[in-house]
Amino acid sequence: MHRPDLLILDEPFAGLDPIATDVMAEVLRGEAARGVPVLLSSHQLELVEQLCESVAIIDRGRLVACGAVDELRAAGPRMVRIDVRDATPDWIDALTDVELVERVDGRAVFQLPPAADPERILDAARRAGSVTHFSELQPSLAELFREVVSA
Repeated sequence: MHRPDLLILDEPFAGLDPIATDVMAEVLRGEAARGVPVLLSSHQLELVEQLCESVAIIDRGRLVACGAVDELRAAGPRMVRIDVRDATPDWIDALTDVELVERVDGRAVFQLPPAADPERILDAARRAGSVTHFSELQPSLAELFREVVSA
């Protein structure tokens, strides 16, 4: 179809190899840049996050989240990733007001309550060892999906 006024697509990336996925993504970007509204349904949330400005998450026929991708991610849980070399694992035990989400080797990811100060985690990590990475993280669209659908 040439120069459609509207595109409504259901799982447009299903069954596509990575090269065909890239081609399809470029076609959709081109149509959107031309001003064509593109509405798509997809479970491939990494692609949705890359392509879409706004999303709606539906669970069992109910709208559970809707808005701009960046706004939804920014409103999600506050997370901090920190990598500490040469620290004993017990340094994390002193951080009682944050939730440890992941711990692998010297890497730890924490979920922070709204009022928590990420600098406090950084200070504790510095006392424990050599900090090689520190960043605040925004949840991916897949993580947001898990959060709102399991609620």
